[in-house]
Amino acid sequence: MEFFENLLGNQVLMSAVVGWVVAQILKTIIDLSLNRSFNPERLVGSGGMPSSHSSTVCALTTAACYRYGAGSFEFAVSFVLSMIVMYDAMGVRRETGKQAKLLNTLLSENRLKLNGDMIHETLKEYVGHTPLQVVAGAILGIGLALLMAQFY
Repeated sequence: MEFFENLLGNQVLMSAVVGWVVAQILKTIIDLSLNRSFNPERLVGSGGMPSSHSSTVCALTTAACYRYGAGSFEFAVSFVLSMIVMYDAMGVRRETGKQAKLLNTLLSENRLKLNGDMIHETLKEYVGHTPLQVVAGAILGIGLALLMAQFY
């Protein structure tokens, strides 16, 4: 029991978890309102508005700064991690999504075989983020961490 009490009492960890959960729920609600259908994959999937990756790492970084200070090792590691994650979301992963969309279009228009087998699966198109989605996730994560700091 002490293990779970320690986990739940860890402000930095809980801020990151809440950042992810809230972003995923918002992402699902936004997708539902835009597409008029519920897609359960949105609850755990990547891509979309807001970026749950950005929300998670920014909540982590903000909580580390609040708890340990801007000069701490914990803040430094969290900050560098945040920059890498957000850069990757807007760069490599976003390009991967664009390529998946193009390949899915080609696959739907042409019957293609790979090693003699027909290709039936589609590639995931929602893997990266626009800069706006990343900024929205970052703002959400920072705000949630600051809010949670009032309870710890």
